[in-house]
Amino acid sequence: MNFWEEKKRKPPVFLVQHTTHATLLSALTDPNPNRLSVLKSNLSFSLSLSLSSPPFRFSPPITSPLPFLLAHRLLSRNVNLCVGSTANAASGMAVNDDCKLKFLELKAKRTYRFIVFKIEEKLKQVIVEKLGDPTQSYEDFTSSLPENECRYCIYDYDFVTAENCQKSKIFFIAWSPDTARVRSKMLYASSKDRFKRELDGIQVELQATDPTEMALDVIRGRAN
Repeated sequence: MNFWEEKKRKPPVFLVQHTTHATLLSALTDPNPNRLSVLKSNLSFSLSLSLSSPPFRFSPPITSPLPFLLAHRLLSRNVNLCVGSTANAASGMAVNDDCKLKFLELKAKRTYRFIVFKIEEKLKQVIVEKLGDPTQSYEDFTSSLPENECRYCIYDYDFVTAENCQKSKIFFIAWSPDTARVRSKMLYASSKDRFKRELDGIQVELQATDPTEMALDVIRGRAN
């Protein structure tokens, strides 16, 4: 029994668990009729495969960036490639437990001035890359970010209000420089929402593509 005959024997909704790009490519290049949608949202791609009978979907959704080589192969095999949009295209990378632990220490004990996180693609998760001591300045924080690579950051900003009250706010900064690789930008964009959900207590969010978009004056203005 071939791949497609097996699918027709399944219940109305057929789930394929942990499908890889290689498996997907093998299925899609089968001569049977099928439809592939490449759903683009927030610089990320999600794949969904529909069959007229039976309904067919992937679980969990395939949300990693689509290699251009795969797209080329699909087109070369006369697969109908459509481009659309969806609000649910990204689920994101897993989050290492140390990320949540360090964030809680910053929030509750003010143990750190800042935390820099990176996506470790080999581990398929977000990890802690750098920790800043409470005595370190904002300039120390910005200088710790790579010039050509994306990062997530948490910064604990102290300030004095117009009423002369000492306050602080926890900033989440998505650093995505224009010079970063396209794949990296897509990966960080698609994983951001899931990562933020793991960090309860973020007060201000900032997206920066160059240093001027996260200058101290910008931070000061967003805090008030």
